[in-house]
Amino acid sequence: MARTSLDGQVIPPNRWMIAIAVMSSAVMQLLDTTVVNVSLPHIAGSLSSTTEEATWVLTSYLVANAIILPVTGWLAGVLGRKRLLLLAVTGFTLSSLLCGLAPNLPMLIVFRVIQGLTGGGLQPLSQAVLLEEFPGKEQGKAMAFWSLGIIAAPIFGPTLGGFITDTWTWRWVFFINLPVGLLSLMLISQYVYDPHYLRRRKLGVDAWGIGMLVVGMGALQIMLDKGQEKDWFGSSLICWLCVFAVAGLTAFVLRELRAKDPIVHFKVLRSRTFASGVVLVTIMGFVLTGSLVLLPLFMQTLLGWTATTAGIWNSPRGIGTALCMPLVAYLLGKGWDARRLLIFGFALAGVCFFYYARMTLESGTWDIFWIQIFQGFGLGFLFVPLATLTMSMVPKAETSYATSLFNTVRNIGSSMGISFVTTLLARRGQFHQQILTNRITPSSAVGQQALARLVPYMVHQGSDPVTAVEKAGGLIYRLLQQQAALLSYADAFYLMGILFLLNIPVVLLMRGAEHGHHQREKPQSLLE
Repeated sequence: MARTSLDGQVIPPNRWMIAIAVMSSAVMQLLDTTVVNVSLPHIAGSLSSTTEEATWVLTSYLVANAIILPVTGWLAGVLGRKRLLLLAVTGFTLSSLLCGLAPNLPMLIVFRVIQGLTGGGLQPLSQAVLLEEFPGKEQGKAMAFWSLGIIAAPIFGPTLGGFITDTWTWRWVFFINLPVGLLSLMLISQYVYDPHYLRRRKLGVDAWGIGMLVVGMGALQIMLDKGQEKDWFGSSLICWLCVFAVAGLTAFVLRELRAKDPIVHFKVLRSRTFASGVVLVTIMGFVLTGSLVLLPLFMQTLLGWTATTAGIWNSPRGIGTALCMPLVAYLLGKGWDARRLLIFGFALAGVCFFYYARMTLESGTWDIFWIQIFQGFGLGFLFVPLATLTMSMVPKAETSYATSLFNTVRNIGSSMGISFVTTLLARRGQFHQQILTNRITPSSAVGQQALARLVPYMVHQGSDPVTAVEKAGGLIYRLLQQQAALLSYADAFYLMGILFLLNIPVVLLMRGAEHGHHQREKPQSLLE
């Protein structure tokens, strides 16, 4: 927003410095979500704990993030957006320093909770600032810049985390945030200003609502994070977490719909375009984050690649997206219908998942490279149009509330995607292994043919006839396990592709951006 000098002259905003200011902090927070994953074994060894205990370093951070995301819009109304940004970046930077200095695991978990609470609101705040600072025709460029950071951080985070941990120690994964945080603080102080309609207001504090949110979101995040490890509903802990999550979140939604000063403005969902965008971004978070788990696992467990190699060859998708985003921003600026771009993006990215499902144990780096490049192009047609179109019908006074809800459901979708993928791989792997085991037995024609080929080879390698049969049987079983795992990955990739294609009818429910620019200029709230 333009600001006024002491002599009354209007000072035009330096929009791109504002963009750099808010995005530097948001990318720093997003990187911290993924870089720590690689360092967990090092953290466990250094702090004399098991790897399972060390996973609470991740879980505690994700729980804190999940709790603070929905209330970011409300906090911006109470404190002012600039003040909230400064407090969030300061808290995140200081807690990063404390995490790096943590003497033991319990203290590290406490500092990670603080880090998650202070950093969780940086994504919606950065998106809200960019949407308001850039006028309608330039919002495509702003969202391209925002989306590029949102995409790049989780893709390159594990590679960066591995490099930092191997080169120095795991503590530098946290220390690296200090210069970025200080730079972000200086830029925000200099360039970011609150719009006139977002001056600090006296809003009631709904303590009961906050309590329900903490219980519901905390239980949901822990359930999703620990579900596969605890065998889901075979565990009483997971069952109780599910009860608390459903009860807490249901009570929270009902209370917020009736509250005078709600923490979360669920009534923004009255807009069909915004509601459709929320559905789309939830499924996108589910599919894309799930696939970010699937591909590296496939590369390492079945193709035998190292973690570094898998990280390098998992990046072409992000490169393809980054190359495509300027084109998409240009097309939006020229008035192209964002809905058509979304349909094209979902179709191309969805079909690429079907090609992933056709990969074999003999697939090479370049086979995967070209699929990822094309899928990256498809994804480039999703992030910018979706963010721009979803927010086009939201009045500016509600932008902070809308971006908070938008990013909250995306994070929930991402957590669900990770849990679903890990569970699906385990269950479908068992299913396919049982089917193959029943078909390939020592008495079956296929089993006898395999033994007839392998036993002479084992004898030729120096084994006696009895040992040769045992070794041949063991090799057949290992190959059977590999094929079962391969089929389970294929199932997961096919499902991801189908989910993406099912998004296309939802896109048709959205209104074009040309209807939204006028609506966003209205100062009144959707709640009025």
